Parts: sequence; structure tokens; C-alpha cells
Amino acid sequence: MATRIMRSDSGRVGFAELFYDLVFVFAITQISHGLLYHYDLAGAMQTAFLFLAVWWVWIYTTWVLNRLDPEQAMVRLLLFALMIGGLFLSMALPKAFDDRGLVFAIAFVAMQVGRTLFVLLSSDGAMRQTYVRILIWFLVSAVFWLAGGMAEGNSRVVLWVVALGVEYLGPVFGYLVPGLGRDTTTNWQVRGDHMAERCGLFVIICLGETLLVSGATFAEMAWTPDGLGAFLGAVLSTIAMWWVYFNIGHKRGAHQIEHSDDPGRLARIAFTYVHIPIVAGVVLSAVGSERAIAHPLHHGTLAETLSVIVGVVIFLLGNGWFKAISGKWFPLSHLVGIGLCALAMLAGPWLSLMVLSLLAAAILALVAVWESLSLRAIA
Repeated sequence: MATRIMRSDSGRVGFAELFYDLVFVFAITQISHGLLYHYDLAGAMQTAFLFLAVWWVWIYTTWVLNRLDPEQAMVRLLLFALMIGGLFLSMALPKAFDDRGLVFAIAFVAMQVGRTLFVLLSSDGAMRQTYVRILIWFLVSAVFWLAGGMAEGNSRVVLWVVALGVEYLGPVFGYLVPGLGRDTTTNWQVRGDHMAERCGLFVIICLGETLLVSGATFAEMAWTPDGLGAFLGAVLSTIAMWWVYFNIGHKRGAHQIEHSDDPGRLARIAFTYVHIPIVAGVVLSAVGSERAIAHPLHHGTLAETLSVIVGVVIFLLGNGWFKAISGKWFPLSHLVGIGLCALAMLAGPWLSLMVLSLLAAAILALVAVWESLSLRAIA
């Protein structure tokens, strides 16, 4: 069975994978709306935690599909089962820290453990040994996920933080298991073009959420010049984010993985972890854009300034880190953009949200144009 469901040389993303991603359009919407409706420190902490959990489910499926052929019937059935689990996970997100904690925990554990069991039973050799270790780590984290789902209040928070910490530390420690030892990244064969395309598609999901939130918010308002300015700022920021991410780093990252002596180690860093701030920055910017469009003339509170500007900072930090891995340097354009964002934050209390939105768009556009021109000059 192992050879029948494994990918051939093609790293093409299958239609079943794209179908599966629709669930995460819903999940990202739930996460961004959760922060909109709980716009305080507690809401931000909960949103960050849920975002990290959703990303972890999605990126593990991406690693699996980097090896399995999504055109095979059994792999498609796996994806459909994961979609059902993902729907319950997404539906539970708004009340994960309330009365749907156990639903969230069961859905999360079922997806992580179920997917791993499928690969374990379908593989052999080094790949099977890798997934034996992954399964053991997931079973350990499952205890804390399920215990947290049944607990309440701070007890749930502590148990879930431990659970997520176990999952995030697994790859760092090579899924070390007493008696089995540590797995090595040279066993993690990676198709760079597929991994890069999958992560790029997730970035597009988040950029699409920004456009959807911005369009839906502006459509329900009176179309004033101030609201229009904030709306255009959100749209232009989204376009500039697309340009910053896809123009240079995306292709270069895929190329480097394809030609690396240890593609598993590089993919673990560049796509599993480094993409977290990239995606988080886009989601946070979407929330800031909605606030700016809904209240364009309000002067930015600290929280609103953070969502509009810090989303850009996190996005640029993630992109700079990603490009430093694939290109050996942190782009100067990104450093300047981060510095300009710091100045915008200092001026935030004296600026309207519309102006802050347009400033964010201008900073991102400057970074995109600067980087493109500088690399063209080098070429």
C-alpha cells in the first residue's frame, strides 16, 4: 500500500488539497472575528493561542501531503475526514475557552492522531520510524488537550499551553523518544516546490480574509471619503503584502530547499516555524483594517494602533527572517519598513485610523518597491 499512495516525482498541489483548504478559510475567519469581538488583552492572548493551534494542524497535513499522493482514493478519504474534523474545530473556535472546549480538543486530537496513524500504517522504513515517534509525541500532548477540554478557567489554559508546547517542541527535539532515540531531518524528504506552494496558498487564504473583511465592512457603511480612504488603505496594504511575500522570497525558498543537502531541516525552519509571523501579521492587519474602516476618524487607541501597525511589523519580521534563510541576509528594505512602523506607532495617538491605515499601506508599498528595485540592480 505504501508505494501506491506515495507521490511520484510531481510536486503539484492536488485539487483535493485545495478543497481541504476551504475549511481553513472558515477557521481564519473565526480567528480574526474572535479578536474583533474580544478586543482586549485576554482576547488577543486567546486568539494567538488558537491561531497557533490551527496553523499546527494545517502545516502537519502539508508535511504529510508532501509525501502522499492526493489523487489516490485513500488519501482523498483521509483529506475528507480531516475536513470534517476541521469543520468541528473551526466551529468550536469562538467558544473554545468557554463551553466548547472539549469539542475543540477532541477535534484537534482526532486530526493530529488520526492523520499520523494513517501515515504510520501506510508507510515503511525510515518514514514509518519517523511517524512512530510523532505518534508518541501526539499521544502525550493528547492527554493535556483532552484534560484541558474537560477543565475550566485557568486550569484549561495551563493544560492547553502545555499541550501546544509539547507539539511545537517535537520537531525541535527530533521527536526524541526513550529507547527509540532522536529522528534526523535527513529522513524528512521534502519536495520544495510543493511545500512552498502550499504555504503560499495559506498566505493567500489570509490575504483573502483581509479583502473579505474590508469589503464586507465598507459595504455596510455610508460611503464617506474617510471610510473610502481607510478601505483603500486596507486594499493597498493587502496588495503590497502579496508583493512583498511572493515577488522574491517564495520562489527563492522553494529553490533552496530543492538544492539543499538537508531539505528537511531547512523546511522545518523556513516553512513550519518562520511562516508563523508572516501569517500572523496578515491576520492581525486584517483586524486592524476592519477597525479602521468602521471608525476611520477615531484617533488610534493603543490597541487599535497595535493592530494596524504591529501587524505590518510582524509581517515584515517574518518575511525578513524567511529571506535571510533563503538569501543569507535580512533585507535592508524590511528593516527600514520596521523603523517607519515604529515612528507611526509613536504618532498613533495623534492620527486617525484612516491615516494610520494609509501609512501602513505606504510603508508596505515602499518596502515592496525598494526590494524589487534593489534586486533588479544587483541582477
